[in-house]
Amino acid sequence: MRDLRIVFMGTPDFAVAILKRLIEDNYNVVGVITAPDKAAGRGRKINQSAVKKYALEQNLHLFQPTNLKNDIFINELKAVNATLQVVVAFRMLPKIVWKMPTYGTFNLHASLLPSYRGAAPIHWAIINGEEKTGVTTFFIDEKIDTGEIILQKEISIHKDEIVGQLHDKLMNLGAELVSETVLNIKENKVTTQKQPIKSIKIAPKLFPENCKINWNNSLEKIYNHIRGLNPFPCAWSEMENNGAITLVKIYNIKKEKIIHKDKLGNIITSKGEMKVAVRNGYICVEELKISGKKKLDTKSLLNGYNFSSNAKML
Repeated sequence: MRDLRIVFMGTPDFAVAILKRLIEDNYNVVGVITAPDKAAGRGRKINQSAVKKYALEQNLHLFQPTNLKNDIFINELKAVNATLQVVVAFRMLPKIVWKMPTYGTFNLHASLLPSYRGAAPIHWAIINGEEKTGVTTFFIDEKIDTGEIILQKEISIHKDEIVGQLHDKLMNLGAELVSETVLNIKENKVTTQKQPIKSIKIAPKLFPENCKINWNNSLEKIYNHIRGLNPFPCAWSEMENNGAITLVKIYNIKKEKIIHKDKLGNIITSKGEMKVAVRNGYICVEELKISGKKKLDTKSLLNGYNFSSNAKML
């Protein structure tokens, strides 16, 4: 049985669930590495990462390096004498860091590698209309998400699932997989396999440009795009109403498959309902946020907001 001294690396809530599982499994977590605090919002309030908040609650040894190659940080990391490093939703590591522990450094990725390598695998699986996804643990190497696979767990994607729901399911599944992976390493029972070389879909970082809705796409594509970004970072559109153009974020929707003669992008409202004409049918908007207003369900919005007869999404 190997003696494990674990350093954990991560930043968002997704990573907290995995760190929490390691603590609950009574592993010896000798250090936690997370992103530096940063100012955010109008008041430039200093924000701590979700992982930092949890690490402080547990009195864990915390590192917040701005430069992972900095000599002072490297020496401090060496001093904790980790034998294993676990990485979840963190940045790319220099070789001097990931090669340091005796039993290696492994990463948890929220997809079935080699598919959906990249920054936003959960979102793109839904955006692309996948019916299944999963989580993978793999040993880190020089490239991003290319190392040898340790374990995988698969999960189905419901046809109406939004990214927020899938995120939480994969987070819990990931905690199970990391626990299983660490146990195998502790018992020296790990076998790995090289990632197959094949044509794969990638999961690039999300920017405002690729979150904008293209109302010329098919009903299915638009539906998947919106649910794949709900509730974060959220799909958006420009809307023209009463001669003014404003930004709109769209959250909960349904789809209505039907042949119609409305122009693409036209907004139709009636009896507390709002829908947008697209190819093959309508996107029925149930929750949205118009710039300068609160996020509201459509029925509440229509109580005090008037759409012109020629209102449209652009």
